[in-house]
Amino acid sequence: MSHLTPPRPLPETDAAPDTDAPDGPTAEEARPAPGVPAAEDMGDASASAPDSAPARPGWFGWRRRYPRAASAVRVGTSVLAGVLVFVVLLVPNRLDEIYLRSFFRLPVEGIFLAAVLLVLPAKARRITAVVLGTFLGLSGILKCLDMGFRQTLARPFDLVFDWGLLSDGADWVKDSFGRSGELLAIVGVIVLVVLVLVLTALAVARLADVLAGHRPVAVRSTLVLGTAWIICFTMGVQFGGVTVATKGYSQYLANRVQYVRDGLGDADVFKKQMTVDAFAKTPSDQLLTGLRGKDVMFTFIESYGRVAIDDPSMAPEIDKTLQEGNARLKSAGFAARSGWLRSPVTGAGSWLAHSTFLSGLWIKNQQRYRTLTTSDRATLTSYFQKTGAWRTVGIVPGVRKSWPEGKYFGLDHIYDSTHLGYQGPYFSWTPVPDQFSLEAFQKLEHGKKNRDPIMAEIILASSHNPWSPIAHMIDWKDLGDGKIFYKIKKEGTNPTEVWKSAARVRTEYRKAIQYSLDSLTEWMQRYGDDNTVLVFLGDHQPVPTVTKGSANRDVPVTIVARDPKVLDRVSNWGWTDGIKPADNAPEWTMNKFRDRFMTAYGPQGG
Repeated sequence: MSHLTPPRPLPETDAAPDTDAPDGPTAEEARPAPGVPAAEDMGDASASAPDSAPARPGWFGWRRRYPRAASAVRVGTSVLAGVLVFVVLLVPNRLDEIYLRSFFRLPVEGIFLAAVLLVLPAKARRITAVVLGTFLGLSGILKCLDMGFRQTLARPFDLVFDWGLLSDGADWVKDSFGRSGELLAIVGVIVLVVLVLVLTALAVARLADVLAGHRPVAVRSTLVLGTAWIICFTMGVQFGGVTVATKGYSQYLANRVQYVRDGLGDADVFKKQMTVDAFAKTPSDQLLTGLRGKDVMFTFIESYGRVAIDDPSMAPEIDKTLQEGNARLKSAGFAARSGWLRSPVTGAGSWLAHSTFLSGLWIKNQQRYRTLTTSDRATLTSYFQKTGAWRTVGIVPGVRKSWPEGKYFGLDHIYDSTHLGYQGPYFSWTPVPDQFSLEAFQKLEHGKKNRDPIMAEIILASSHNPWSPIAHMIDWKDLGDGKIFYKIKKEGTNPTEVWKSAARVRTEYRKAIQYSLDSLTEWMQRYGDDNTVLVFLGDHQPVPTVTKGSANRDVPVTIVARDPKVLDRVSNWGWTDGIKPADNAPEWTMNKFRDRFMTAYGPQGG
């Protein structure tokens, strides 16, 4: 040892105890009695599974410091977890079927879930709980999508074909509520989806821990509930008109699986249907001979459905508008015939209705639309082009970006919203008011001198959802470049306020339809002549908010002409005189119109 190193003191093994220190328990006394948990484990014993690690004292030890609060939180989270799981299992996938009594039922899937979690070992139980909880959350999100689609399209969400419509929905939000509204909606949806998946996974995991921590009681309860379910299901026990024992969630999943299978198999069915075309081999000089020399306008009025004519709250005003339209046409020498067509869609999906009407095929989903527009199947408009006797044009103000499908429909020239000369404002979704669109058609095509006959496909978009604000008729000479509509829009309604009341939505919808009808009949009175033939129709019924959930898909269709020979060719159709179809007027599916029209105006028609 160095002389510089100080000596180390030796431990005092026999030091006397501090007589001033307070008496404390000995090591033996500090041990808990058999069966009594240690203090740091109090408050967690009831929730911990026997086959899991000892419970922790909680964040920063709060459960140890506040055992009563910890117990309340434990019980509360368990109850909320059970409620969330039962709500997802029991909630219907349509808003009009959600009643309080719908939740006073016993789902067999919940009993089966409890049985599965009880028989699994700890690790497998935790993994299974998270997986099943996530799946439960996904099915809950799917139910929410179904609710939204039923409110808009009167059908559930299609897992095969409808993903592209979510982008269209975002575009609609942007057009109706601005870019900031779109961003808020997208962020809100993403956050909500993540939250639902996390909560359902945590809920099932929590329930799994509770079942494992009270295994004897859980086993007995599961057996009792299973027996009760079998008895109630066998005897058909009901509460408030609702069956108590339900397997609705399983049936819902089975239906969705079948829906997907049908969708995947639809492609082959549709390809076979496309090969059938009665006019494919008809020489061009034998096509549409009864309309040679005529200007033919196929005009779609957005959301113009049967509800506008039949609904008691709208019928009086719509009837007045139709009577005034008839009077205008009659004063200009025109006559009309009207009937009903059944659209393949309702609420939205205009392009599917347009392509059904023009192709003669039932285009009920996006896959069929894509298949059709990439094929060589001829449409009503392309047959006009094939004859070489008409210049074919499209007035499509609702198109604001590239539309390659336009070439498929046989249109020589397309005027979208940026090529109509309109310098005015959007009206929510509607880029160009109907009156201006028709005036633009007159200036750009119909009003030209020394021109060929025209076949025009015209889409009037002012009656597009959300029907607020709405343009109104002004003097045709005052339309100019459309800037006058800034004042009209400023005087209009706010869509956010309108959509707070279903009754007000119906009122604004009715006004929008009246505006479209007035625009069309006034244009015919002002610019129509002996060679003008107008075919106008609705593309689909409006959203269920307006139809009050009606499953009817009928839309009016009308043929207007001054030349009596044109209407004579459809005299055997049984259609109603005038532009308002009678209740008992013939009803065809929309895909039947093409062939019947081409037959009526072919060499053998009339």
